[in-house]
Amino acid sequence: MSENFGSSGQIQPLSIGNVVSAAVRLYRSHLKTYLNLAAIAHLWILVPIYGWAKYAAISGLISRLAFGELIYQPEGVQTAKNHINPRLWSFLRVGFQVGISLLVIYFGMAIVGGLIGALIGGVLGGILGVSAGITATIMGVIVTVVLVLLGLTWFYSRWIIAEVPLAVEENINGGESVARSWELTKASVFRIQGVVLVAFIVTLPLLFVLNYIPSLFLINLEPGSTIYSIVYFISWIGSLIGGILVLPFWQALKAVLYLDLRSRREGLGLQLREPPSQDFR
Repeated sequence: MSENFGSSGQIQPLSIGNVVSAAVRLYRSHLKTYLNLAAIAHLWILVPIYGWAKYAAISGLISRLAFGELIYQPEGVQTAKNHINPRLWSFLRVGFQVGISLLVIYFGMAIVGGLIGALIGGVLGGILGVSAGITATIMGVIVTVVLVLLGLTWFYSRWIIAEVPLAVEENINGGESVARSWELTKASVFRIQGVVLVAFIVTLPLLFVLNYIPSLFLINLEPGSTIYSIVYFISWIGSLIGGILVLPFWQALKAVLYLDLRSRREGLGLQLREPPSQDFR
């Protein structure tokens, strides 16, 4: 049955810890369903263009399922797919739009930061000597890296839920979904940056074991050798497993953030279409 969960009496602002904890609980309570979808999504990555669209759409599907659980209106996977599948190419557009935007921002910030660091090093080197100039350049590089990372996470925080409105709301396209994310997050960027940082720390041990450690073994191996190929394959499998395990957590996190942001900014009742009774789990 439909139920309104958007009033201020029912939805309270969530702290950084509460957002991450809610995502973890969703992940654990629907582990099998979410992991199955994540595995299918990662297999689709191997197929250019159409497969990438399927990956983006299935990612949105996980967020929609998680959102339905949060508002106590769970959907079956097939029912949710009926909403997601017609928007397949819109999900691909969202992914490309956000990805290209972040890439352009990264290069722009890196170039500007590099020029500023070199300028500072050159000026101080001319005034204080070569040694001081080298030290200033190193410090400038460190500051530049920190600022670039902060800048990227700021922009990523504005687009973190870019696909969720497309997955949940009616009568919206890919471009509008990205704009919706930008609008909803504008008053909560620093809190979302905190959520992203904590979520990354939560997933870091898993990524370190499955993604980073196998890659380290490749450094001292000769490319093209048999042992290199074996280790590379193991590394690839580890990365694939890591991606499958991590994707549902991040998509659940986005669903929690989306609901929290809408309840904060709009205070309205958020509802999915009521599916036929046989589609409820």
